[in-house]
Amino acid sequence: QVRLQESGPGLVKPSQKLSLTCTVSAGSITAVGYFWSWIRQPPGKGLEWMGAIGNDGSIYYGPSLKSRTSIARDTSKNQFTLQLSSVTPEDTAVYYCARDEALVVREKSQGSWGQGIQVTVSS
Repeated sequence: QVRLQESGPGLVKPSQKLSLTCTVSAGSITAVGYFWSWIRQPPGKGLEWMGAIGNDGSIYYGPSLKSRTSIARDTSKNQFTLQLSSVTPEDTAVYYCARDEALVVREKSQGSWGQGIQVTVSS
């Protein structure tokens, strides 16, 4: 069964760039038929799909964060990454990576998820 694990700094200062990595095991990020997503959940709010990368490397972004988000992958390490620029305290959230057959992931019942990583934006 595929496993996903988020990693990165838990604290980022305002105006800086947030960078996270999702390491995948027991499954390849180039496997046909899957999308690899980043989703976040701010405190007291619902899940927000940020974007995804397909098995062929195609990249898709959600509309609300598109201008600040960058998703990439390293197939040699079986990892994909998230960068969010110009962060503010409103970007404080638990960030998840996930795999699903659907492009957009909105519920934890969809696909396979990492455990999530808390990222706080504060000076």
